[in-house]
Amino acid sequence: MKLRVVLTGNTCFKIANFRQGLLNALLEHGCDVVVLAPPDGYRDRLEAMGCRVQPLPMDRNGTSPLAETALLWRIHRFLRRERPDIVFGYTIKNNIYAGLACRQLGISFVPNVTGLGPAFNDTGALNRLVRGLYGLAFARARAVFFQNPDDRAIFLDAGLVEGDRARLLPGSGVDLQRFALQPMPQGGSSTVFLLVARLLWDKGVGLFVEAARAVRARHPNARFQLLGPLDPASRSGIPLAQIEDWVREGVIDYLGQTEDVRPALASADCVVLPSWYREGTPRVLLEAAATGRPVITTDMPGCRDAVDPGRTGFICAPRDRDALVAELERFLALSPDARIAMGRAARARAEASFDEQAVISAYFDHLPLRTTRTVS
Repeated sequence: MKLRVVLTGNTCFKIANFRQGLLNALLEHGCDVVVLAPPDGYRDRLEAMGCRVQPLPMDRNGTSPLAETALLWRIHRFLRRERPDIVFGYTIKNNIYAGLACRQLGISFVPNVTGLGPAFNDTGALNRLVRGLYGLAFARARAVFFQNPDDRAIFLDAGLVEGDRARLLPGSGVDLQRFALQPMPQGGSSTVFLLVARLLWDKGVGLFVEAARAVRARHPNARFQLLGPLDPASRSGIPLAQIEDWVREGVIDYLGQTEDVRPALASADCVVLPSWYREGTPRVLLEAAATGRPVITTDMPGCRDAVDPGRTGFICAPRDRDALVAELERFLALSPDARIAMGRAARARAEASFDEQAVISAYFDHLPLRTTRTVS
């Protein structure tokens, strides 16, 4: 009888893109894989891979007690009906509500803390409520995966999970074959800085634009590109009209969104993520490193863990335009050989520390009726 595995998150997009290697490994192993998530344009891709997709209506940003209770009930009802052997959870609400349901139903549960979100930046009642729910949801988890040591320390210090179940992963890992080392751009007089992210203010997109204005005033050959989807449902979402204003001004180029970021990474000299969002470990920073691209990011949990400062990229203070400008100009001052060396160091670090196969093996270690698997 097939082992039934459920993966739940707040978008099909994230599961299809960030968990593709794990999904393929589970399917190759003969598992019955079910994705419980709100349907979007990536549902067809998941089904084409061989997954079953169960639509999960939810408002990932909502706080209505009635709506949240209904979401918990929908997850509980689905898991009671499916009776999976194990549930892998991602994103805040899915981790909490699936954890509560699995605890009540006696189903094995392994959540992945992919970031803490704004609730952990507050100090009021919402913060206390979220922490309390995490404690209840994770109390009987088989293991709890964290993507950076800061998040793991917060949960341990607060007593939300025991140390022997709190496991640290290298983010989501990166497919080192798909994201192969690419030569640095050659032959052009311009330097391309690329930001890849959902277009949210707290991903530092506005700060990136402000820094671009300042840098281009002194270095007109520097180019700044944005790549990523709009997110109008988010309170931090940037309107399309604002993006269009920046493009008309000539300060940035907007590349839209894509299912394959590799061409944009290969065409860039440096990848920039000036986020102050509570990230897990941003996948794009790992993809940039695997491609052999230096990065500039902020001294935030998850972001800083993806960079060896001065060797594979640079780190600046969050929410600080002048600090970001200084690091951008520091990169501009590097010789072509220095940029190449930094990119090669980034690739070497990705191979040593961020291989997706290590993440997949960690999940296989926690499958019920433990199976062995050799990772190629």
